Amino acid sequence: MGKDRITVQTKIKAPIQKVWEFYTEPKHITKWNFASNDWCCPNAKNDLKKGGEFTLRMEAKDGSIGFDFTGKYEKVVPNELISYNIADGRNVDVVFSKNEDGIHLKQTFDAEGTNSDEQQKNGWQAILDNFKEYVNTEK
Repeated sequence: MGKDRITVQTKIKAPIQKVWEFYTEPKHITKWNFASNDWCCPNAKNDLKKGGEFTLRMEAKDGSIGFDFTGKYEKVVPNELISYNIADGRNVDVVFSKNEDGIHLKQTFDAEGTNSDEQQKNGWQAILDNFKEYVNTEK
């Protein structure tokens, strides 16, 4: 049997071009890619193409702990889909769907088997909620 898959999602009232740009461009990623206000993302590098790699630095604001979240893109369909493998081998699929309410953004990822599925879901959902808030408040 394969790994458990976890899904987090949100709906954003914004044009797909803005949602895609804010989700993929490093200058925006650093503004929202953290699960709580005592964390930050001081640096982001993103080569958004099949075979391209990314590195997102995540740190506690007090400097006590930090790590690089890295991976490699398997498939990129602009404004629709991003599929990548995290450095630990887990797969993540991000689907952008347009509907009458705006953009439905859904992330599905392989559970890592250390923390509970609920903890993982809550952490990834918190980051996605930060993203939604950032898109809604930035011009």
